[in-house]
Amino acid sequence: MPEPRTFRDHPVSFVRRSGRMSEAQERAWAELAPTYFFDVPRAIASTSVHPDARFVPAEEYGRVAPLIVEIGSGQGHAIVHAASTRPDVDFLAVEVFRAGLARTMLDADAAGVRNLRLIEANAPEVLETLLPEGGADEVWIFFSDPWHKKRHTKRRMIRHGFGATAGRALRDGGLLRLATDWEDYALQMREVLDDAPEFERAFDGDWADRFDGRVMTAFERKGIEKGREIRDLVYRRVARS
Repeated sequence: MPEPRTFRDHPVSFVRRSGRMSEAQERAWAELAPTYFFDVPRAIASTSVHPDARFVPAEEYGRVAPLIVEIGSGQGHAIVHAASTRPDVDFLAVEVFRAGLARTMLDADAAGVRNLRLIEANAPEVLETLLPEGGADEVWIFFSDPWHKKRHTKRRMIRHGFGATAGRALRDGGLLRLATDWEDYALQMREVLDDAPEFERAFDGDWADRFDGRVMTAFERKGIEKGREIRDLVYRRVARS
């Protein structure tokens, strides 16, 4: 019988921080998690996804509707705004920091949002196995950690092979939307996805126009104030053969 794995095959794109939640966030977790939170069965780590676990949208939302997945939802500003303005669409936030998930639940509840679910897990594993194949209409990745030091770039989420990971979760014709304020990472994203057989460009020129569905957050504003240019990309899932 093979020995159980005790480590991941690939480096994750985050470092788990143990920041304490505020009393309001603790209360939100206790009171709102039954409404918003999908408790992921684990495998080898606290943010891993058991390979047999499945997220079935029709069961979680109680209907069949388009699904948009945001990877690295942070404090939830973008996805709560989107979910509150598009009640005909279902939204899924994927994040590894509990304080951010708690904040998202608080804001979603205050806005009366019910078409949103939250997952605490390593995003590639969510895309690779947890979501149904072709189940997402769009995947958003806004301002993922650029890991700008050369010795750390191997941790970047958008690296060789990510096209297959994201392409599995997207339906044919579905969109992968990305944005970053780090030029070197933007160039890497574009190179990786231009080479991915699962995707084709859905923009003209060097960069896509700013996605008007992305609400301006403090994080994006801070990057602009520091003189960093925001670069958007959007790719379309090609039809499966």
